[in-house]
Amino acid sequence: MANTLEQLRQYTIVVADTGDFESMKQYKPTDATTNPSLILAAAKLPQYKSLIDKAVQYGIDNGKNLAKTMDYLCVLFGMEILKIIPGRVSTEVDARLSYDKKASLEKARTLIKLYEDNGINRERILIKLATTWEGIEAAKELEKEGIHCNMTLLFNFAQAVACAEAGVTLISPFVGRIYDWYVNKTGKKVYEDPHQDPGVQSVTKIYNYYKKYDYKTVVMGASFRNTSQIKCLAGSDLLTISPNLLAELSGETDYKLNRSLDAEKAKSLPETGDYAKVTFDQAKFLDALKGDAMADEKLTEGIDKFSADIVKLENEIKALLG
Repeated sequence: MANTLEQLRQYTIVVADTGDFESMKQYKPTDATTNPSLILAAAKLPQYKSLIDKAVQYGIDNGKNLAKTMDYLCVLFGMEILKIIPGRVSTEVDARLSYDKKASLEKARTLIKLYEDNGINRERILIKLATTWEGIEAAKELEKEGIHCNMTLLFNFAQAVACAEAGVTLISPFVGRIYDWYVNKTGKKVYEDPHQDPGVQSVTKIYNYYKKYDYKTVVMGASFRNTSQIKCLAGSDLLTISPNLLAELSGETDYKLNRSLDAEKAKSLPETGDYAKVTFDQAKFLDALKGDAMADEKLTEGIDKFSADIVKLENEIKALLG
């Protein structure tokens, strides 16, 4: 029997959730995604010193400009990843800009230009934005310019619907962080039926809604805590998985994986209850976020964490710039 990872690839595009090139070479994902936390971790490893040195030299050549150095560093990591994978890499807009549409647009365009100046077609890049209202509005404009977006830090249905209506390319709902919140509130860590895991349920509802109403936006489940969550979402358009869980899946050879999410089955769901057609303007979107303690807390926490890691990375780069 094929291992579980090989079986998963029959239903879902597998994405590597890592900044570590060796893991990508080992598990051969189609796409890869990075974020400030992953780059911060990778930047500390000796094998990536040449990329750091190259970015720092670029910064020195540009008047020791920290922002330009950081942008180039992110793009350098992205370009190295694209040498390994056949698909796309996600590069994140500075999380500190999450509530600033204009600044997010400027940063996204800067990153795309850097890639294109280095011979990388924008079709191979996904610009990652936090799923705030401002982030969604920025993505809506970027998509019209042919700049494809990956909406991250997504925790609830309203965020997902607003993204689909904005015509974004891809969303990354965070399964594990939803699970973490409920574990913290209830103490329940194990679900006899893993389909009852609240993170799994959230992504299942979003996927079914998208397919029922033929939205072009695709779903990439993210932030997993265990392989059960991944197995329950077999059939999602994409799943982004960390190296330790990829290893676990590839080492499992006695498991028969069944498809859990199916676009054709989703189309036949009734247009009532959970799957009634809805729409969100800014006021309704903000109300839906405020009314969902988990999503509101996790969105804020995620932006704060990514922002803190950017500051740490900036401080390290600043010291090198002199």
